Amino acid sequence: MEVIKNREFGGERPLFGSQDLRLEQVIVRAGESAIKECRNIEAVDCRFEGNYPFWHVHGFRIDRCYFDVGGRSALWYSDHLKMTDTVIDAPKMFREMQEIDLEDVTMNDADEVFWHCRGIRARNLKLHEGTYPFMFSRDIYVDGLESDSRYVFQYVKDAEIHHARITTKDAFWEVENVTIYDSELNGEYLGWHSRNLRLVNCHITGEQPLCYAENLVLENCTFGEDCDRAFEYSTLQADIRGAITNIKNPTSGRIVADAIGSVTIDRNILPPADCEIRLRDGGTYEITDKTLLR
Repeated sequence: MEVIKNREFGGERPLFGSQDLRLEQVIVRAGESAIKECRNIEAVDCRFEGNYPFWHVHGFRIDRCYFDVGGRSALWYSDHLKMTDTVIDAPKMFREMQEIDLEDVTMNDADEVFWHCRGIRARNLKLHEGTYPFMFSRDIYVDGLESDSRYVFQYVKDAEIHHARITTKDAFWEVENVTIYDSELNGEYLGWHSRNLRLVNCHITGEQPLCYAENLVLENCTFGEDCDRAFEYSTLQADIRGAITNIKNPTSGRIVADAIGSVTIDRNILPPADCEIRLRDGGTYEITDKTLLR
C-alpha cells in the first residue's frame, strides 16, 4: 500500500482514482472531490476542509480524522466504511451509502446526515444540531447514542437501538420494524404513524406520544408527567411502570399501568375499537369527557 504522509492537497480531484493508498497527517484544503472514484483507502490523523472528499469510494477506513465545516457532503455514494475516533463539523454527511461502521464519532452539525443509507452499525455516536438524521435509511444497529438533533429516525426501517438519549420532537415517525432498548426519549409527538415499533425499558417524555401507531409494543416503560393524550388511534400492547398522565382514544389492544391520571374516550373513537385499559392492582381510574362517551 502506498503511503502519503505530511502533505497538503487542494483544488479539483487531486487524488482521483487512487487505489491501495494510506494517508497519514494529510490536510485536504479548499477544493472539490479530493478522493473520488477510489478503492481501498486509509486516512489516519487527517484533516478535510474541501467539499465532497469521499465520493464513490469502495472500501475505506477513516481514523482520528477531522472534517471542517467546509468539508460538507463529504461521504456520498460509497460503501464499506470503517470510521473511528473522528469529529465532524460539516453537515450533510453519509448519503446513499451501504455498510457503514462507526465507533466514537461526534457530529456537531448533524443536518441531513445518514440519508438513504443501508447497513449502519454505530457505537458511541453523538449527534448535535441539524434536522432529519437517518431519513429513509434501513438496517441500522446503534449501541450508545446521544442526540439533540431534530426529527431523528424518520421513515426508517429495520432498526435496533440501545442505550440512547434522544432529545427532539417528531422522532421515529413512519418507522417500520424498529426496537429501542434501555433508552431515554424526550420530545413531543414520538412515534406517530409507526408500524411495529417496540420500546423496552425506556423512559418517555413529551406531549402526545405514540399516536396513530400500528402494532405498538411497550415493555416495562415509564412516562414523564407531561405525556398526555397518549396512544390516540393506536393499536398496542403496553406494560407501563409507574403512572401515565392521560390516555386518549386508543383503538385496540391492551394497556396495563400502575397508575393512570385519566382516560379520554370520546365520540371520535368508533366501533370496533375495543382497547382494554386497566390498572395493575385492579383499581379504577377517571374517565374524562363522559358526555361524549359512545
